[in-house]
Amino acid sequence: MRTRTKLLAAMLACLMFLTVGSAFAEGETVTINFWHHYSAQSAENETLMNVLIPAFEAENPGIKVNAVSHEWAELHDKVLVSAKSNALPDVARCDIAWLPEFQKMGILVALDEEMPDFAEVSGKLLDSAMSTTVIGGHNYALALNTNSKIVFYNKAMLEEAGVQVPTTMDEWVETVKKLSGENANGQQVWGWNEPALAGWNICPFIWSFGGSLTNEDQTVATGYINGPATVKAVETFAELVKAGGITGFNSGDIPMTDGFGTGRYAMMLEGPWKSAELAGAYPDVAYGTAPIPAGEGGSISVLGGEDIAMFNTANKEAAWKFMQFMTGEFAETEMAKCGQIPVNKAALESETVKAADYAPFIEAIQTAKARPTVAAWSEMDNDLTVAMTAVVSGEKTAQEAMDELAAKWDELLK
Repeated sequence: MRTRTKLLAAMLACLMFLTVGSAFAEGETVTINFWHHYSAQSAENETLMNVLIPAFEAENPGIKVNAVSHEWAELHDKVLVSAKSNALPDVARCDIAWLPEFQKMGILVALDEEMPDFAEVSGKLLDSAMSTTVIGGHNYALALNTNSKIVFYNKAMLEEAGVQVPTTMDEWVETVKKLSGENANGQQVWGWNEPALAGWNICPFIWSFGGSLTNEDQTVATGYINGPATVKAVETFAELVKAGGITGFNSGDIPMTDGFGTGRYAMMLEGPWKSAELAGAYPDVAYGTAPIPAGEGGSISVLGGEDIAMFNTANKEAAWKFMQFMTGEFAETEMAKCGQIPVNKAALESETVKAADYAPFIEAIQTAKARPTVAAWSEMDNDLTVAMTAVVSGEKTAQEAMDELAAKWDELLK
């Protein structure tokens, strides 16, 4: 019965494409609205407006694209408001964290169900990035661009301490300790800076230690967020905080870029944007980069980025053509020139990408994981921060805090 249902859905999708396609053939023009959060003054927006959209419209003479730039938070809120008035765009560039919320509202198109060539199109994109589009077993977007975090280390501080860049979690613990204390000027220095205790910050340690947040289906937390490997990761992190090796998440701490640039923080886990920040604020600081040290789970960083999604009020054929174009090799390579890390496999092999400042992040992206793609993640993430704060402050043991967190998450995942 399930196979028959899927077959009927595919037939209906094909019929829809043929029907809309005939309108193009008769010379009618379709305008699709594309909402995004490329800054209006950015190189990305300039490329979108002056290179990509003209190229797309030239290839698809029956389709026009009306692109509208919003601020990041404004776009999220605009979608929520527009859903109530049935005034959604055809397509939007969405933060990967927004998709579960939008899907729960019932406003997104399940692309794997409605687009006959979805498998062919999505197969050209990175599996890790496409994992951010899966909710409840269906794909509600295409990956558009991605990012992750790797270790930035102050070369002079490591050399002075006589330590090498850590490659394992055991080495990482010892290196953080050796890099912490007082410097020659009598200032307190820390081996590691971590600016927050949320999932974006803590997940790489949990995963690399071999832990996990939930089961594979993202329906149960007990036995996972409070499992032995996760608890060990949290304990280790808290012990390094207590030993004076990690700081940055407390009110009043030295900001990450300033602390690293002035030699107060020896190492940090950050994304490709940090290179530009350091070049602008501390051009003379000598630093290197490396993957997050490997533990029982491997070297696993956290996946960030944006997806491109279609809303259920869209002109689906025109929207799908635009989505394929934006995730194609040409568009992805052009955006790579602006600092966007592509998800298109062919674009990743281009000389543009290989020569880019973010090239060291490509390896990390291959194994990076996405945070849970569930509608409750925002609340879960807040709960994780509260639990981590209780552990690093000594209020609770790691096991106690994770057990309580598991119970809360189980309720949220129902």
